[in-house]
Amino acid sequence: MTTELGPATADGASGAAAAPTSPAVAEFLAGVHDRTAAGIAAAVSHRIRSGALTPGTRLPTVREVARALKVSPATVNQAWRALAGAGAIVARGRAGTFVGTPPPPVPLTAASRYQRLHSQSDKNFRIDLSRGIPDPALLPDLTSALRVLGGDDAIDDLSATYLGEAVLPELEATVRADWPMRAERFTVLDGALDAVDRLLAAHVRLGDAVLVENPCFPPFLDLLSRIGARAIPVGMDESGLLPGELTLALDRYSPTALLLQPRAQNPTGASLSARRVRELTDILTDVDLLIIEDDHSDGIAHSPLRSLGSRLPRQVVHIRSYSKSHGADLRLAVAGGPAEFLDPLIERRMLGPGWTSRLLQRVLLHMLTDEIARTTVATARTTYRMRAETLRKSLARQGITVVRGDGINLWLPVADENAAMVSLAAAGIKAAPSGPFEVTDHPRTDHLRLTIAALHDDEIPGLALHLATAANAAPTYRRIRRV
Repeated sequence: MTTELGPATADGASGAAAAPTSPAVAEFLAGVHDRTAAGIAAAVSHRIRSGALTPGTRLPTVREVARALKVSPATVNQAWRALAGAGAIVARGRAGTFVGTPPPPVPLTAASRYQRLHSQSDKNFRIDLSRGIPDPALLPDLTSALRVLGGDDAIDDLSATYLGEAVLPELEATVRADWPMRAERFTVLDGALDAVDRLLAAHVRLGDAVLVENPCFPPFLDLLSRIGARAIPVGMDESGLLPGELTLALDRYSPTALLLQPRAQNPTGASLSARRVRELTDILTDVDLLIIEDDHSDGIAHSPLRSLGSRLPRQVVHIRSYSKSHGADLRLAVAGGPAEFLDPLIERRMLGPGWTSRLLQRVLLHMLTDEIARTTVATARTTYRMRAETLRKSLARQGITVVRGDGINLWLPVADENAAMVSLAAAGIKAAPSGPFEVTDHPRTDHLRLTIAALHDDEIPGLALHLATAANAAPTYRRIRRV
């Protein structure tokens, strides 16, 4: 494939004057809404897989496409190279570039969970590893729980009053039985992010420093930004926060709070080790700050739950959510910790929603105690582990090492984030870029987050080949890293 790179015009396309786009080129580019290299590669790949572009179809030249889309020829060239690498197109020298044999179609996964990590062209992808959601087929049967509760007289009593306990006593007793710390107060909220949001609003002020894991779950950074707090990154490894970096951050910034995920950390899959808990709590003893723990993968994580609250119960609010284990639409999380931190949140909430639906609490209670639902969650936990291990071993056979983590995500190291995304887009595969997870602007290494929840055994070997190609993909332009 030969591409001549001429001088760029003001609109980014090559050439001295813009020529009108021919109908054939316009038809070829139908569906291209994202004019990045990844967007172009994904849209063309989608048209090939759908049959709109049949094998043997001659592609427009790079210059024609660049002129039509008003982008640099280098952008189109990068998309073309990625498509060729995926086998979607074939270059035949001066004869031109032609559509190759399309890969077999693969069903799309469920709808997106984090809108900010997804473009409007998700329909162009045959495999979506970017969503961060569980496999719907592995969730407990919600309708079964509703049918069982339909004959419960207590349901009618709950729906007829504004009075009573905000937390069902039976639910509190159930979660207290295996809570990882002594908790003075419990409350139920509308998911983990609702709990984190309310805790930050109650205890963090404009300009406060809040320590976060780096990389970090992106919505945490959004919440801190909205209240005008400063997110202070603390590096981590497979055992959690690095003690040395935590010490330096405490000394330098005098933070108000620390926000972390104690196991199956999103995106890395890291989990606190017993030794790391001791190291971190030794550092945090007598430090005046709120520690918020988000245990977002309870039920589907293999790692034992280790909480800083086991040694610092007066400083830690622990949050346990059930979206990944029992279903996102339940929107339920339990928070337990000191009354000093939870009472302001509970009192403020009474001026708004008041409490989380006790009907939904009853549904969750049933699912936590029903043997069939418990077996379903245990099966999901084992299945996720097997899928992650199978992909990790397949990648290892391709020379790509991925640190073993927990949960439904893998943190894939790549040579260049953008080049890797383009390479995968050309193969019809979408992953989550590392950028939104990084607290700093210039990370030392690039990664992609892969959600393995809905992968099936027969698609993993082929997927591993594409991931290995993407991991080694070199950038079109050299990028200078700032350390």
